[in-house]
Amino acid sequence: MDLRSALGSLLFVFTLCGICSGFVQENCTDYKIQFGRVYSVPGDVAMLNSTLVCPKVFNITGDPYNITWYNSKTGKEMRDQTGRILVRGETLWFLNILLDDGGEYVTILRTPTGCYRQATQLVVEEPVAGECARPRKAGQTLMNGVDDILSCPLKDYISKLDSYNITSSIKWYRGCDPIVDGTGQYTYMDNAKLKIDGVEPQNNGFYTCTLKFTLGDIAGSVSETIDAWVREEYYLVPEVHEPANEIIKAEMGSNFTKRCLVFVPCVGAPVTDVVWIVKDGFIFETHPSERVYTSEKRLPPQVRPRNGVWIESMLIISEVQEEDFHTNYTCRAYSPRGCPQQYFTLLPADPNIILPIGSVLGGVTALFIIGVAIYYLFKVDIVLWLRTAFPALYTNKDLDGKLYDAYVAYPPPCAVGYSKEVETFAIHTLPQVLEKACGYKLFIASRDCLPGQAIVDSVEENIQASRRLLLLYTASTFTSKRHTSSMSSNNNNIISKSSNTSDKTDSCSNMSFDDSEDLYQDTRQQLECVAAMHRALLEGSLKVVLVELEEITPAQLALFPESVRHLRKKQGAVCWWKNMKPKQRWRTYMRRGDDEEKGGQDMPLSPPLSPSFRFWKEMRYHMPVRGKRAM
Repeated sequence: MDLRSALGSLLFVFTLCGICSGFVQENCTDYKIQFGRVYSVPGDVAMLNSTLVCPKVFNITGDPYNITWYNSKTGKEMRDQTGRILVRGETLWFLNILLDDGGEYVTILRTPTGCYRQATQLVVEEPVAGECARPRKAGQTLMNGVDDILSCPLKDYISKLDSYNITSSIKWYRGCDPIVDGTGQYTYMDNAKLKIDGVEPQNNGFYTCTLKFTLGDIAGSVSETIDAWVREEYYLVPEVHEPANEIIKAEMGSNFTKRCLVFVPCVGAPVTDVVWIVKDGFIFETHPSERVYTSEKRLPPQVRPRNGVWIESMLIISEVQEEDFHTNYTCRAYSPRGCPQQYFTLLPADPNIILPIGSVLGGVTALFIIGVAIYYLFKVDIVLWLRTAFPALYTNKDLDGKLYDAYVAYPPPCAVGYSKEVETFAIHTLPQVLEKACGYKLFIASRDCLPGQAIVDSVEENIQASRRLLLLYTASTFTSKRHTSSMSSNNNNIISKSSNTSDKTDSCSNMSFDDSEDLYQDTRQQLECVAAMHRALLEGSLKVVLVELEEITPAQLALFPESVRHLRKKQGAVCWWKNMKPKQRWRTYMRRGDDEEKGGQDMPLSPPLSPSFRFWKEMRYHMPVRGKRAM
């Protein structure tokens, strides 16, 4: 301990010893007389409270101190007197005040390093004769037509008694009449308040609140009177509508704006201010040059379902930074009626996954559509390439017991719908491409039928030995009345008819142009069609490939047998005419193919007879796959 501290402590001890001799005049820092005086009447309790115990006066947490009260009239120290005076540190209590107790009372606060002085004025007045009110009155206003509140001016007494853990009670009077809680317009509220419902002009007058308690084993009371008058103009507790204790998300670096919207129920101009608070500090900046600032307060247009004023103040963050996140921004309305507040919490915005997800989904959708379109346009080429590139994926058809890859059915000579061009296409063009160029094995009745074999046996046996049936037709193939009616008969009638005619015809190759020969050719054609449709539609054991050599109109299609129409609608047809120029130019190629058959086998195939021609690709697509995988 240094010499200065030792001397200070010694002086403090000597001073304490000397105060027993009376009011010592010391060289203390004088804070003069308190501005607020204490008013009382004889018989009441009065409380004098020094304001020297304050951080602005000395270090109240680090320096020890002592407080002494003196009567400035006598210079004597104030001490406890039973039933009269209590000294409690910075508080001096008069429990049963007398008229002579009025005057100044001095507080001296001493620390090891300083001395401080302050005076407090006590005024004791006689009550006015005939009045129940106190001589000194506090003025308060009531707002006409609304619920309003009177506040008892004894809050300091109540707070001090609460610090002593002393129970107290409040009683209200209007004039000399006690007010019963919950009767009429009046309701007792916490914090020494009296609520008056539906204030009217006749609520003018004096209201007295009396605080009763027991201190130092003495029952005492203190009262204050309020002079209340009713005003036509009023304002009530403000209502904060925005923000609403919510969470708001913002992008980093973005411009952010949030409105504080307050409604003040009132008639006339309200005494209300609106401020923004962040991190226990007020935002006073209103100039846009600041990064965080508020707008000037505005009064938006008033909608009048009830009387009042809207007050608006905008919080603006010109560029959101990391420090702005996870922070509460509070809008508070300051008013003598109350200070309500609401807040919002600013958080960083969630990652925008809608755009990436939308892009991915859009890309997948686009790829799917493109893939479907490509597959639809190039399905035949893709399948043919897979068969060529990966033959091991497909079953070896040579082990299925079938002799032919396809049975070729077409209108033979003398049959209904016969055409020289169709015969040329069936006998010359198909074998030239599918057999010679592609390696398939075809059964063509006019070429491969054994001599002397019955029609029924030949058709049934060779169709059963084939993996596919190629049904060649033109517009006239099924449009004959005789052919149509014959195709409408069931299989038993056709087989019966063919059995009856088998005695007349020994073989498929014995051709003549009499009636029996016509019946023979028609029967073979009908057997092929019926057997093909039966196996394809009913048994599902044979795949029929419809080869359409010329364009069919809807009127011509309507004359086709129902089974053919159904199969054409179900699986479509391989159309030779679609790959040729209009107006049945396919006949020209038939003749060219016939010429090549006669004397140009070694000549390169013309484009329509090349396996890479679109028609032949489709034919190969429908033909059996020559795989390598064991069955």
